[in-house]
Amino acid sequence: MVEVFSAVVVGAGGISNAWFPPLKAEGVEVRAVVDLHLETAKRQIAKYDLMAEASDDFSAMLTRHRPDFVVDLTIPAAHGQVTCTALAAGCHVIGEKPMANSMEEARQMVRASEESGKLYMVSQSRRWTAQHARVCETVRRGRLGVLTTANCDFYVGAHFGGFRDEMASPLILDMAIHHFDLARYFTGADPVAVYARELNPAGSWYRGDAAASCIFEMSNGIVFSYRGSWCAEGCHTSWNGDWRLIGDGGTLMYEKDQDPYGQVVTDDTGGFHRPLAELDVPAVVLEAEHMHGALREMLHFLRTGEPPQTECHDNIQSLAMVFAAMESSARGCRVPVQVM
Repeated sequence: MVEVFSAVVVGAGGISNAWFPPLKAEGVEVRAVVDLHLETAKRQIAKYDLMAEASDDFSAMLTRHRPDFVVDLTIPAAHGQVTCTALAAGCHVIGEKPMANSMEEARQMVRASEESGKLYMVSQSRRWTAQHARVCETVRRGRLGVLTTANCDFYVGAHFGGFRDEMASPLILDMAIHHFDLARYFTGADPVAVYARELNPAGSWYRGDAAASCIFEMSNGIVFSYRGSWCAEGCHTSWNGDWRLIGDGGTLMYEKDQDPYGQVVTDDTGGFHRPLAELDVPAVVLEAEHMHGALREMLHFLRTGEPPQTECHDNIQSLAMVFAAMESSARGCRVPVQVM
């Protein structure tokens, strides 16, 4: 018999539409939906035909329903309070990215997980994408040789309107967390230091810095270079970024969300250019992608105790890259990436 787990969902905004279908598909018993706007919670319960209580009192729902885990879909500014409250109540937590609005708050959340003995996992959803898994698997199998370099370009003219237009660092703080985490996922390396330069180009419709260039020193001697802009009109890249990964034996390209491809050296017989052959990129099939994939890892943890790949001790390193890049830009110098 398949074990049924229970959950309380906090936050019934637009992002919850990406979570309720997989929760239902996996047979999770959603016991309550909490939102500051009670009518919003009621609408989502009705929309997805849930046998759940609508409430604006999170603590009361934890006490009444004692769920196995909490799904935190609140705004980033609320992540710390929601997560720490749930952990202290004895619940595991899976939450939306980014982990927190500051490194100090993120560190408090990690400590809360340790002190409670409960797991806190961040849904860094782009890890659960078949194309990304193919890139990662190619590197892990050593098909590029020893990896030395990772480059990511991200250029999109995004006219959101709303809060992003008013943020101080909209690109780095709201978007680059995806690319920084993918860099760690693709390379298997962690950040050491960064030199970054944020700017707001002429013609930008953002108040804050909507473009940036960053050079990260990573573990294992890898260098990760990031160039991005949210106010670049025309010739857009993929939202996942366009990537080049270089090893001492070849290069992999991943562009426009198309199949990864590349070339590898076949022998070292000399000559100006070494002989090359097509890179063998392994096929990868994922049973579930995006938020559904993240949820599957949480449920697997509940059944087996095996930690998910984006549990808080890991994911805080991706968040640290964000705040280190912002600090480097503000100070105009290279800064170490401080995690804990």
